[in-house]
Amino acid sequence: MNLFRKKSIQMLLHEAGRKGASLKKDLGAFDLTMLGIGAIIGTGIFVLTGVAAAEHAGPALVLSFILSGLACVFAALCYAEFASTVPVSGSAYTYSYATFGELIAWILGWDLILEYGVASSAVAVGWSGYFQGLLSGFGIELPKALTNAYDPAKGTFIDLPAICIILFIIFLLNLGVKKSARFNAIMVVIKVAVVLLFLAVGVWYVKPENWSPFMPFGFSGVATGAATVFFAYIGFDAVSTAAEEVRNPQRNMPIGIIASLFICTLLYIAVSLVLTGIVPYDQLNVKNPVAFALSYINQDWVAGFISLGAIAGITTVLLVMLYGQTRLFYAISRDGLLPKVFSRVNPVRQVPYVNTWLTGIIVSVFAGVIPLNKLAELTNIGTLFAFITVSVGVLVLRKTQPHLKRAFRVPFVPVIPLLAVAFCGYLVLQLPPMTWIGFVSWLAIGLVIYFLYGRKHSTLNNVEEATEEKIRIING
Repeated sequence: MNLFRKKSIQMLLHEAGRKGASLKKDLGAFDLTMLGIGAIIGTGIFVLTGVAAAEHAGPALVLSFILSGLACVFAALCYAEFASTVPVSGSAYTYSYATFGELIAWILGWDLILEYGVASSAVAVGWSGYFQGLLSGFGIELPKALTNAYDPAKGTFIDLPAICIILFIIFLLNLGVKKSARFNAIMVVIKVAVVLLFLAVGVWYVKPENWSPFMPFGFSGVATGAATVFFAYIGFDAVSTAAEEVRNPQRNMPIGIIASLFICTLLYIAVSLVLTGIVPYDQLNVKNPVAFALSYINQDWVAGFISLGAIAGITTVLLVMLYGQTRLFYAISRDGLLPKVFSRVNPVRQVPYVNTWLTGIIVSVFAGVIPLNKLAELTNIGTLFAFITVSVGVLVLRKTQPHLKRAFRVPFVPVIPLLAVAFCGYLVLQLPPMTWIGFVSWLAIGLVIYFLYGRKHSTLNNVEEATEEKIRIING
């Protein structure tokens, strides 16, 4: 069997529009931009900024965000070209199917399953921590056994708040993509307002001497910081999974991807400058650095709003990550590489309902029961791998299908895609060896599943068998 058999773009578009299996086109450019901001502004700004400044970059954290942002801008332009050309669910998985063939597409899809699944579990655990902090502010304490993942030595057995928020988001996603998008937009407005409030209050307490030394760990620290905070930017990848549910995707997909990334990059740079200007960088190794900075300058009334904004922010990240996960499963299942139950669509709400609930149950088990460490790094390596593949894919498709209609074209090809590969490749090399071991192990499991199940059940395999049967009949 041909491991690198491809699906033509025409075939992908035809399958996406097939009656009874298609998703409802309900999203516009504004909805996509809100989805992008919803996924990008969250854990990165409310949690990772402090750790990255204290342990890696110091005040030069702003350079870490710029470095990561540049890598993402170059990759985002490549995503925008693909999303406007192939407006089908599945993101980088689908693009690879048309460009590199089935085996590479499966590897990338399996990689993205890791990215979204692990990120969702990590974000749910972070949400649980902030929510319990909010409850304790009102004098409410949950039983210790229900506050964290299984660890009998510490008296914890299950993270109940993490499970509850995942199941709530899954319920919301099953109501339809438009209702989910409205909820996301409301939460985005709240958290952006809170970030702007932090900037408006904090800027008056900035002490320039806190920015000296500016680069205490050298440029290697800036690079490691960039690889760490890269987790903060991965949301725009999830925007591309919505392509099949977008009105006029050729126009709206590039707007949603690029606008959300641009807005969030500006906010990240501003927050990192103010944060390290208020608090000496070596004191920022806390789980809630933004709220801590406001308490540091005796602005506790604003710190309370920050906690509320963090909960809203992390909720939207979780929503978009779970949304991306379900659409990825839907696309892979429709191609036959996973069981068909994952692509079964509710005829009324036009959402993959069985897949959505199965995803929620699996992710909630990971978040609620299994202790999760080094999640940011595992998510980062999966995302960087996807970005590199998509960027190379733009170059390949420009060469193999130069006359293909592209509503959006990456400028300065091949320079921009090559810069995306170079920046993302540099960042992926900054990740620790254990992250690489975990990533390679995950891919090895994926290959076993493909050769035992996916290769045989692939829809392309069925097409090839039917073609061979016709040839046999013709030849007598």
